[in-house]
Amino acid sequence: MTNLLNTLLVIVLMLNLFALGTSRIVSVIRTVAAQGALLGLLPILLHEHLSYVTALTVVPTIALKGIVIPGMMIHALRDVKIKREVEPLIGLQPSVILGALGTVFALLFADQLPLADQHAGALLVPTAIATVLAGFILLTTRFKALTQVVGYLVLENGIFIFGMLLVEAMPLVVEMGVLLDLFVGIFVICIIVNQINQAFSSMDTRRLVSLKE
Repeated sequence: MTNLLNTLLVIVLMLNLFALGTSRIVSVIRTVAAQGALLGLLPILLHEHLSYVTALTVVPTIALKGIVIPGMMIHALRDVKIKREVEPLIGLQPSVILGALGTVFALLFADQLPLADQHAGALLVPTAIATVLAGFILLTTRFKALTQVVGYLVLENGIFIFGMLLVEAMPLVVEMGVLLDLFVGIFVICIIVNQINQAFSSMDTRRLVSLKE
């Protein structure tokens, strides 16, 4: 089971780098959708004796992270003229290099954290740290509103992995409440993205500076 879990987590790490290295917004959304669907399988792989309640959380997690939220974002993208992140604060290749360095850092230093002892041999803690770092890079170095939303989703995916480590201390019902808040937040953000595009004919959040006048 640990080998299967680590295989899934390695794929998650690869998806982080792919999201950092592509300029097409729809590709980034689909990458995060695949990542979210994979992470929805974590409760099954983490627990040998899967409870009924835990099993019930798998379906809504995969549905929200892998289908509903990405579908909302792709729908918001349809009426937008700009489909690529043209001028990020940090270029695509430097972003991938930065993400790779963050992954190496996470792999080297994750064992120093107390949470790593709970699942020895698994890559849960380094994957969580690396995913949070990748989401932070996307969130802070991209200027298109939807790409920043994707960065927020990747950041939340990393936090979701940490939540799986604390599942005994934090009931899954709390995690589902977080997912509901995430869904509502993304729904509101997609509406705001459409309003930004109608007002400025662009998704570039730097245009919002003009509102100060």
